[in-house]
Amino acid sequence: MPIQFETKKISGSARTGLLETPHGIVETPAFMPVGTQGTVKAISPRELHECGSQIILSNAYHLYLRPGHELIRKFGGLHRFMGWDCPILTDSGGYQVYSLADLNRIDDEGVLFQSHIDGSRHLFTPAKVVEVQAALGSDIGMVLDDCPGYPCTRERAAEAVRRSYLWAASSREAFEELAPEEITNRGQTLFGIIQGSVYPDLRSESARRITDLDFEGYAVGGLSVGEPKEAMVDMMLHSIGDLPPDRPRYVMGIGYPLDIIEAVLAGADLFDCVIPTRLGRNGTAFTDEGRLQVRNSEFSKQDRPIEEGCDCHTCRHFSRAYIRHLHNVGEILGVRLTTIHNIHFFASLLSRIRESIESDSLEKLRGRFYNFY
Repeated sequence: MPIQFETKKISGSARTGLLETPHGIVETPAFMPVGTQGTVKAISPRELHECGSQIILSNAYHLYLRPGHELIRKFGGLHRFMGWDCPILTDSGGYQVYSLADLNRIDDEGVLFQSHIDGSRHLFTPAKVVEVQAALGSDIGMVLDDCPGYPCTRERAAEAVRRSYLWAASSREAFEELAPEEITNRGQTLFGIIQGSVYPDLRSESARRITDLDFEGYAVGGLSVGEPKEAMVDMMLHSIGDLPPDRPRYVMGIGYPLDIIEAVLAGADLFDCVIPTRLGRNGTAFTDEGRLQVRNSEFSKQDRPIEEGCDCHTCRHFSRAYIRHLHNVGEILGVRLTTIHNIHFFASLLSRIRESIESDSLEKLRGRFYNFY
């Protein structure tokens, strides 16, 4: 069976829900740590469980190039390959093709690119991306979309809307025609993606066309690609409002606490971003009262956790002074400890968001984070 989505509580436009997948149920709203290459950097699957993560994101582009989707298929799929038994969503890799690879050609057939690793040439078509994700066996796969960066002319945005619809239709057709031996996870489903850059009418047009294809869920794409923060928030809120209420709504690439809360207030259910892990590797820790740079000298003698009251492994066992020392001498444990804290912080934040929706107090939580973020 494909995924099932049930709304539990509605407060304004915000909602809690249950997203049932072949590898377990996700309580929504939920944040997905990014495990681009089959691992969330610096943290093990067991630690992800302990931090409260319910679902992770991985990337078809990276896994196609290394170690190869056919190898992962032979291991029984990505879940078994990486030792993670909870749900996985795989991004199609379209954004990575544009941002990392040497892009040779993009047309209605697909994207011809050179690998950022060795310069080898590859063609990603909608059908090829579906094939790769079927081999990986993720619970949710994403269609290939045309994701222009910013600044983006109206003409280029309109082209992306048209092409993303064409590719989405081709992806759905290819998905339905997969042979049984190509499918690692028979419960896998596809989400469609909305484009339109910073043009509200194009985003509405994209939403109408993509939802006509009747996917099991929908994503707001084409944001966090260089546009001003105000435009990002406006387009995010506009796009969420155009999506059907009976399907899960996923905002791609959103990772700051206040942005997540704003999206939840508008009715979004799923989020992903590299922010918690990337900043954690650089010594930045998220707290209820803003971000801390643990490398700073002010923490050199502080015998207290990153955040008082936090029950993550890092805060229960280590001081700010020790974590600062580890980062400043280049010990990998420092990277791991701040990453563990940040992953736990985001899982805890989403848990509090769900509780606030249940008690109709999400605006109060938003006000608290507005003061510090």
